[in-house]
Amino acid sequence: MDWSVMGPYIERGGEVSAPVYREAARWIAGSLPRPGRVLDVGSGPGVVACLLAEVFEDAEVIAVDPEEALLELARERAAREGLADRVRTVRAELPDGLDGLPPADLLWLGRSLHHVGDQRAALASAARRLAPGGVLALLEGGLPSRSLPRDLGFGRPALESRMDAVEQDWFSAMRDALPGARSETEDWPALLESVGLRPAGTRTFLLDRPAPLTAQERDFVVASFERRREAMGDSLDATDLATLERLVDAGDPAGLRNRPDLHLLTAQTVHTAVAAPRES
Repeated sequence: MDWSVMGPYIERGGEVSAPVYREAARWIAGSLPRPGRVLDVGSGPGVVACLLAEVFEDAEVIAVDPEEALLELARERAAREGLADRVRTVRAELPDGLDGLPPADLLWLGRSLHHVGDQRAALASAARRLAPGGVLALLEGGLPSRSLPRDLGFGRPALESRMDAVEQDWFSAMRDALPGARSETEDWPALLESVGLRPAGTRTFLLDRPAPLTAQERDFVVASFERRREAMGDSLDATDLATLERLVDAGDPAGLRNRPDLHLLTAQTVHTAVAAPRES
């Protein structure tokens, strides 16, 4: 993976989804109003880290990621937003790299856990980084995004559902190939409880951007379909591939660049759990 190329794409996606992350952070703030230190583990280019610094105004925020190219984007974003004094970066990989980090009042794991073979061990490592009474917020699950009507007016209806099926097969193969891969029932509250935390709540946050999309939103949807076209290769049949080619063709009147019905609907789920308080 060329992270210098992927970084800006991930950053655009974070910016488009910023309302979801901000709402989730404010929900967490209801039970954790003034954390002193926040860890964003698997921070990528720092969009969420800076949002967490915005919501938790007194906190030091540490963006943690194994990729230096992404951490550089995080530092640049923090500087642009006047947060360089409160947002810093640490290069470390989940789970072993967390052991050297300071304890946190809030640890955010946003779609990074599924990149680790042994997810239970990774959660245990993250739980050890919590200060007494600290909160772990795990973003995993939700629903596949939708940007198109079921019937496009050409090709076979329900293209996005078939693309989802291809991506689910890819995801399963990716998980199976990870070092130390271990199958787990993805009952996230139960897994959080199994590593010694007390589940505190689960909530799903909706990003609902009806047509017409802004230029930024449309650019991101187009980029995501272009990436999916490259990744899917021959996994779709000839009819669906031809439909996808039309969609990513900037000159096609029915393509993504020109469709008046293009929208963006996503659902992302956050699970929270609390470390045991300090004994009196």
